[in-house]
Amino acid sequence: MYNLYFSFPFREMNLMKEDKHTLIDLLNRFLVETKESKISNYDKYKVLFIFDGLDECRLPLDFQKNKICCDVTESTSVDVLLTNLIKGNLLPSALLWITTRPAAANRIPSWCVDQVTEVRGFNDPQKEEYFRKRFSDEDLANRIISHIKTSRSLHLMCHIPVFCWISAIVLEHMLEHKREEMPKTLTEMYTHLVVFHTKQKNEKYLGKEETSPHWNKESILSLGKLAFQKLVKGNLIFYEEDLKVAGIDVNEASVYSGLCTQLFKEECGLYQEKVYCFVHLSIQEFLAAVYVFLSFINNNENLMDELQAKDKSEVTVYKSAVDKALQSETGNLDLFLRFLLGLSLESNQKHLRGLLTKTRSSSQSHEETVKYIKEKIRENPSPEKSINLFHCLNELNDHSLVEEIQSYLRSGSLSEAKLSPAQWSALVFVLLTSEKELDVFDLKKYSRSEEGLLRLLPVVKASRAALLSGCGVTEKGCASLVSALKSNPSHLRELDLSNNDLKDSGVELLSAGLGNPHCKLETLRLSRCLVTEEGCASLASALRSNPSHLRELDLSYNHPGDSGVRLLSAGLEDPHCRLEKLNVEHGGEYTMKPGLRKYVCDLTLDPNTVNRRLSLSEENRKLTLRSEEQPYPDHPERFENYEQVELAEGVKLQANIITRQSKEPSKCISELMTALFPREVVAVSSLTGKNWNAFRDQEAKKQLCPTKVSAICSKLLSHFLL
Repeated sequence: MYNLYFSFPFREMNLMKEDKHTLIDLLNRFLVETKESKISNYDKYKVLFIFDGLDECRLPLDFQKNKICCDVTESTSVDVLLTNLIKGNLLPSALLWITTRPAAANRIPSWCVDQVTEVRGFNDPQKEEYFRKRFSDEDLANRIISHIKTSRSLHLMCHIPVFCWISAIVLEHMLEHKREEMPKTLTEMYTHLVVFHTKQKNEKYLGKEETSPHWNKESILSLGKLAFQKLVKGNLIFYEEDLKVAGIDVNEASVYSGLCTQLFKEECGLYQEKVYCFVHLSIQEFLAAVYVFLSFINNNENLMDELQAKDKSEVTVYKSAVDKALQSETGNLDLFLRFLLGLSLESNQKHLRGLLTKTRSSSQSHEETVKYIKEKIRENPSPEKSINLFHCLNELNDHSLVEEIQSYLRSGSLSEAKLSPAQWSALVFVLLTSEKELDVFDLKKYSRSEEGLLRLLPVVKASRAALLSGCGVTEKGCASLVSALKSNPSHLRELDLSNNDLKDSGVELLSAGLGNPHCKLETLRLSRCLVTEEGCASLASALRSNPSHLRELDLSYNHPGDSGVRLLSAGLEDPHCRLEKLNVEHGGEYTMKPGLRKYVCDLTLDPNTVNRRLSLSEENRKLTLRSEEQPYPDHPERFENYEQVELAEGVKLQANIITRQSKEPSKCISELMTALFPREVVAVSSLTGKNWNAFRDQEAKKQLCPTKVSAICSKLLSHFLL
């Protein structure tokens, strides 16, 4: 329990940016009780500060240049007080809790953050639950749910509760009035939302009901201008001065209660200034897109081009918007771009006829825009940017790249296909937007290469379990996996990297991710990964740094040595460490050969079985066919009728090697034998247990060297494994 807690809304602290205060004065302003009690020694109390809405903050928050302040009685700017509170210079014993949208989270340096909690939206069952609770009419709820499921983009957006509210309003109205085709894209949904609220405003304030909206063009443009100007700056809340600059009558703003709501904070009686914001950021993004679109269509003005180039073609506007969105590091223009491109379709423009002086939509500009977006996808932008570009193609009703990948998936030929960068991006998009929950991701279904891992890393990040065994992962792949382990939030709970030549250097990189406080991995499999004591030391260090999650660690068929085992076993005995199962079986130096070399052994021939026409030499490692019989002693296992010999050690093809192949085991062995012993050497009829049955070919050479056979075996087995 905390003795004192203070709530600081950033939207109110914005109004104090020009003032100077001591920390005590600031606290007294936000909590009257502390002023009345005249508390000054806050370091003797358990204090919790809640800073709400970092994404709404207009203070600089310059952690590098702001002066250091350690005195609660020193008067300084609110910005300096905040940065010193967050850094721990002021009231270092206090705890801070900061709420924000993801886009603004990087405003706080990572070294100031101890723990991150993500408030997530609706999962799929909760989406349905919302609509069933919203509508008492079961049939209406079923129809709305059914329609939303037909559009993947709508269904994905429903993880945002406000979008469920928007969808419920629009779809209920359209189903009850049985008007036109139901919206299937985000642009269509938000267009219908604005139309609905405009009609509602007409009925409420003008006292007339109309089938088509009576647009107040000036008001819509003013709201759009406000939305666009503030979106570009990253501002989500507005004050009266902002509204005036955008040409909005403050009294008129309340008329648009459905679109722009007025929020007034008076809990602490600090300020009487009104604060405005859109119901949701997505509505601000849509109106911003409407404003940019109308500015071009009606006034031939490209607001996305600061230089106002002479080329005023429609496609230039869309290309400029694509470039701006890709350049944005925060992604604040991603949804805006989708809306703007969606508005380019005539099917959406027809709903805004009262705002447009003319419609403009040509197949040529549409094709050029689609082509430009595909070019940008081929340039391999960040996964997040690439996925948004695919959403843009969806708004433009172009699904060609996605359909290509889906065709590969249906035919089962994807793992054999040579994918282009654009197709890799399409595969990521398909997997991340699939109706199936990303629970277990098996890379081998799509690619057996490290390139596949690097291309599909966003899918790994979104999965609960990633199966990467035998996929050629090296140190480079480990470096990329660190981002998945350290991501916030980190979804991975199980990671299988067995049968990859990671070596200690790769394990050291993985350990950096494993030791990160964001990592929640519970099972890590590193069997046959060339790990020694050095790698074990890295893993042990990671367990000490982040002991609360990993339960199972498989290091079988490695070479940890006694010291490595001791280091890791300490985790089993540590009461703070959750490690329950540690597998270090079958370890030894022999496991440290890379690839299939670890399975190769030296072969010698058994003198008790060799036929008398065959001569042994070089310590029973060389076999020569003789015309005269050799003076071998009698032995019950000696081959008498055929020129045959058995191996002293025997050759054991491990079942786990054979059964991992895509081919039938019998066919695999047959092909191996045929390739292994061509006409110039002795042909082999079987290779099971200790039997090595050698039959002389008419054109066979007279010498067979088992070490040569061993090398050929390794090469061929490697081929079959790949």
